[in-house]
Formats: sequence, C-alpha cells, structure tokens
Amino acid sequence: MRTINLSDVTSKVKEMFIDACENIPQNVLETIENACKAEESPLGKDVLGKIVENDLLARKEHLPICQDTGIAVVMLTIGSEVTFKGDIYEAVNEGVRQAYTEGYLRKSVVRHPLDRVNTRDNTPAIVHVKLTEGDVFRIDVAPKGGGSENMSAIRMLVPADGEAGIKKFILDTVLHASGKPCPPIILGIGIGGNFEKSAMMAKEALFREIDDESPDPIARRLEKEIREEVNKLGVGPMGFGGTETCLAVKVNVAPCHIASLPVAVNIQCHAARHKSCNL
Repeated sequence: MRTINLSDVTSKVKEMFIDACENIPQNVLETIENACKAEESPLGKDVLGKIVENDLLARKEHLPICQDTGIAVVMLTIGSEVTFKGDIYEAVNEGVRQAYTEGYLRKSVVRHPLDRVNTRDNTPAIVHVKLTEGDVFRIDVAPKGGGSENMSAIRMLVPADGEAGIKKFILDTVLHASGKPCPPIILGIGIGGNFEKSAMMAKEALFREIDDESPDPIARRLEKEIREEVNKLGVGPMGFGGTETCLAVKVNVAPCHIASLPVAVNIQCHAARHKSCNL
C-alpha cells in the first residue's frame, strides 16, 4: 500500500488552480493561433488576435486569463493500493480555499442556489472520484466558468434519432448559445450511458488534450464531422460572425439501454483551463 499525505493534496490542488487560471496550455494557445490564421472574417481574426494577446499577457503578468475563475471541478483517480488518513474532500477544498484566497481569484460559489450568499472562498469544490487498480493517485482540476457551463445541455434522444438527431441537438445547442460561452469553444460530448452518465462523460471529455482523438472510430469520425458542421454555423469568435466557432470536439461514448440514446453537450470557452498531476 502507498500512503498519500493529504497536505500534499492540498498543496498540489492550490498550485494547479492558480496555474490553470493564469497559464493557458501551450497546445490550446497554438490551436487559437491556427484558428486566427484560418479565420475568414476580418473582425473574427482581430478578436482571435486579441485573445492570444490576452493569454500571453496573463501568462507574463501572472494574472487570470479571465475574470470568471470558475467553480472548482476536481477529478480524483484513486488506485486500490492507495490509502490516506483523514478527509480527502476537505484536503481538496482547503487547496481550493487557499488558491482562490491567496491567488486573488474571483470567488464565484454561493452556499445555496436560492439564497445566493457567497461562500467567500470558492468552496465547496465539485469533486468526482474514480477508482482504479494499482497505486495510482491522479488529480485533474478545471476552473469551469459560468458562461460556458450555462449554455451546456442534455437530451434523452431515442435510438431512431440516430446520428442525424445527435448532430441536430448539438448544432441547435451551439446556435442557441451563440456568443454567450465566449467562442471559439471546445465541445465535450457524452453519448450513451444514462442521464447522469452522459453528462459526466461530456465533462470528462473537456479534460482531454485539445489535439487528441478518440480511440473509438465512430466517435473519432463524429468529432471531425461535428466540428466542421459547427464552424459552418457562422457564429464566429465571441459571436461576432466568422468561420472559427469551434476549436475542437471531444466525443466520449458508453453502452446504454436499448430504448435510450442520451446525449450531453458540455461547452468550454476558448481558455480550456485544466491541469493534471500524479502524486
């Protein structure tokens, strides 16, 4: 058995959230730069250029990429040969608390969805746990902004809807969102499972690297086709019109009931803020 020191978890969570809010991943930055070169609209090209300028300035000055530093989403992958003493959730929340307080990141969490009183430290985090074999202990974090999350959607389709129905739902969701999620966007798509499983897969898809491809051949084809069709919608950078609405599409799939075809769309803005580490 391998014992994980929870103080190390707190320290790493703090470090990763500050890093994620200030430093755009290099492969995401390069994808935006490529989108700027490909954008056909002069206004869209100018917007993308300003996004790149903003991201580089944030990196240089150690400032948040965006004023919305998000709700803290944390995914823990814990091996069966790993143990720790204490409350893992509190260790994570303490890391979030320190990051958002000491890092001067905006606190965006309210204690109740209706009384709307701010918790003043961005806790509690949304924590998901996945169990696996071995002595693995992996932490994935993402500060998820409200603008993109608000435009996400889920639909319980039926098998007869097929790929055409899946694409129509996704395109309708993007068109309805328009400029609200700060395009160019990244789409996390979950197909299959059930209601909650599809939503979880869509969220997990946003943790994938922007330049990877699904190992599933059908999902891989859909990733390419959906991106092409989304970019034909003309929404464009920040909703001002153009050819570069979507930077990437990530499709995750799972088995499902014979009567069901669940589809979830989790939208991510162009910042694609996430970090990962193994302890």
